[in-house]
Amino acid sequence: MTRPSTMKALVYLGPEKIAWKTVPAPSILEPTDAIIRIIKTTICGTDLHILKGDVPDVSAGRILGHEGVGIVEETGSAVRGLKKSDHVLISCITSCGRCEYCKKQMYAHCEDGGWILGHLIDGTQAEYVRIPYADNSLYPISAGNDEEALVMLSDIFPTGFEIGVLYGAVKPGDVVAIVGAGPIGMAALLTAEFYSPREIIMVDTNRFRLDAATKLGATHVVDSAQSDAVEAVLAHARDGVDVAIEAVGVPQTFDICQRIVRPGGHIANIGVHGRSVELELQKLWIRNITLTTGLVNTNTTPMLLKTVASRRLTPENLITHRFKFDEILKAYEVFGNAAAENALKVVISGV
Repeated sequence: MTRPSTMKALVYLGPEKIAWKTVPAPSILEPTDAIIRIIKTTICGTDLHILKGDVPDVSAGRILGHEGVGIVEETGSAVRGLKKSDHVLISCITSCGRCEYCKKQMYAHCEDGGWILGHLIDGTQAEYVRIPYADNSLYPISAGNDEEALVMLSDIFPTGFEIGVLYGAVKPGDVVAIVGAGPIGMAALLTAEFYSPREIIMVDTNRFRLDAATKLGATHVVDSAQSDAVEAVLAHARDGVDVAIEAVGVPQTFDICQRIVRPGGHIANIGVHGRSVELELQKLWIRNITLTTGLVNTNTTPMLLKTVASRRLTPENLITHRFKFDEILKAYEVFGNAAAENALKVVISGV
């Protein structure tokens, strides 16, 4: 069957403006490209930052989205590891596999890739998407897999694991605080459990999310809408926490992290910050604090796929809402009002 020349897609029109509209369908531009028909996609907190105007590199007319699972419809002449009808996980990070950064597994900084889907090129919130460097940027999956669960491995689980848990150097016996119980914070919670920390404290203003965090393994929760988060954490962990993971991306949550970390501890910043924070270096330097930031590299995706296959990791537990493609504007409304809607991750299904 001939692929259609047009498709439906979620298009960014400028700050606070999006539309589900008909646009030209993508085509192969380079021999290393593949065209993927989207089966499942989702909305990321980063998409909301784009919608607020926090990511000025995203221009009006861009199709949003950088997560998804789909089926290969067409491949370029240089693609060797994929064929038509293969089911694939789409990585949020595009990797050429050849540049200096890719050879260091710093795929986020690929000289001809990195985070470009839904950012610098059209993304996955569409019926079809073009994926550059398909052999390096797609992961074949068995058709029998839970594809809703695997959508969570496009971005949030590698991000929470790499930038939160690994950069934060979580180790057995640690006391870990995660500030922000949204999807990224929950992904950090679930993957921190790989390393048997003594306690995981979850901080948030939303009771639904804190209750969900408890069910997923948090040993203690702090409702920062009801109490001072710093005082509450320090009342529980008197000397501070070994690892403070910032999972929101606003000055207030970053400040909590730098005030609760103990001497010799780590602050791992995951959140996407649209404005500057106040770094209290005059207090941190003498306490031997390590501060890390980062954009996910997705070099851990193959390992995470194995943990899902073995049921050691169950990403589907984060899914709270499901929509069809023609309901995507409603999905944005729900995800954008996550606290009121008791939402974590939404899954949007194609035809």
